[in-house]
Amino acid sequence: MTLFGANGVRGIVNRDITPEVALQLGRAIGRTFQGTVAIAADARDSSPALKAGVCSGMMEVGAEVVDLGILPTPALQMYVRDHPAIAGGVMVTASHNTQEYNGLKLVLQGGIEATREDEQALDAFYSREIAGEPWSGVGECRTERGAVESYVDAIVANVDAEAIRKAKLTVCVDCANGAAGLTTPHILKRLGVDSVILGGDPLGYPRRESDPIRENLADLMTVTPAIHADFGIAHDGDGGRAIFVDGDGNYIDGDIAGALVARSILEDEKGKVATPISSSMVLQDTVEASGGLMRYTAIGSHEVVRKMIESKAVFGVEENGGMVFPAVQMCRDGGMALAKMLEIVAKGGSLAEQVAQLPVYHTVKVRVECADEAKAALLDMFVSEAQEGGYHTDMTDGLKVSCDDGWLLLRPSTTEQCFRIYSEAKDQSVAEERAQTTADHAAQFLAGFKPQVSRGSSREPRGPRLSSSRPESM
Repeated sequence: MTLFGANGVRGIVNRDITPEVALQLGRAIGRTFQGTVAIAADARDSSPALKAGVCSGMMEVGAEVVDLGILPTPALQMYVRDHPAIAGGVMVTASHNTQEYNGLKLVLQGGIEATREDEQALDAFYSREIAGEPWSGVGECRTERGAVESYVDAIVANVDAEAIRKAKLTVCVDCANGAAGLTTPHILKRLGVDSVILGGDPLGYPRRESDPIRENLADLMTVTPAIHADFGIAHDGDGGRAIFVDGDGNYIDGDIAGALVARSILEDEKGKVATPISSSMVLQDTVEASGGLMRYTAIGSHEVVRKMIESKAVFGVEENGGMVFPAVQMCRDGGMALAKMLEIVAKGGSLAEQVAQLPVYHTVKVRVECADEAKAALLDMFVSEAQEGGYHTDMTDGLKVSCDDGWLLLRPSTTEQCFRIYSEAKDQSVAEERAQTTADHAAQFLAGFKPQVSRGSSREPRGPRLSSSRPESM
């Protein structure tokens, strides 16, 4: 049985993930960490049942448990980092997924999110029979509070709080009735920022879906200009991400907001910036113009963090609004992203005007339905055609094809039966045409695909379908 996916254990409650599954995972986690484990949860209605299962399993095998209550994921990670006696942490959350989902994230000693290798090792251990301790060796669970205050203190200490207070800013915040409702209002109060809070109460049934994508943020995009706020911000369910809208209510993609943050950080400290291969070229252009260096990774927050550790990067960002500030902690942190953006606006003026100073690119995303058994063959076909056409390619995650006016990223989904196509260009129509042409070519290939065809055989149709743009020179 494989439990761990792209980001921890995640599934539909009482179908894929049950209290019984949580109990066995707790046993495996307790045996793996072999010490005191901190646990917290987001505000989903299903979180208490799953947390109880994990805690019971950990205590059964002798682990001591510290229950921190409802917290944003970065607050749990900071607690684990700041308490060396803690062997690791467990976060009960499904992050941005809809409410029928829940899951678990593992945090290693030092506050770092577990790698896929760590998860695979635990996954294998989960499948074994794990004996409990005798009655005298059963662990205990104690409740501890104060993690919220420590987290808020750390955020405020890592920005120019006085500059923010003097600017007398107003913001609109949408916490999605998630865990960030316990921390973000306190951050704003400490920084002297007036605010209107949407979805501030942590509730099991939020007023909007947890994923802070454009189609879920209509209220934020309407209320922000209506109250004449300087900008708006939306969190996901566990407070790890932050997406911004400007004072006019215009949605700002995470990598564009990340370009502003990278520019600000590089003003004080030159270094490397890590981002997934799917991020817009606006980030690379901005980083290089600011004297920094880009480091690209596979998609996933743990991939970004690993690259940051390897390259000693000064900042990491994902297009979905995840930002990593190593000066604070090595994980994506929606509260710190908000505080940093407040500082940037306080010192540099209107968010809309600062975004307008950045290079303009247009990104189009298309989904092509694709059975799991066809994904490798479809990717092989695109790789072969790109190489034959002389295109510069990168296979960090799927296939990225660079053109003289943009790029294509062709990536098989690891969680769904589909193939994702990302297309970026400076001209909107070029990005759209390239994405649609590539999607049509994929559909043609899949219509004639037969699983028994060997990987080395010829396939129809042939010939590059990567638009008319010339390949980028090597």
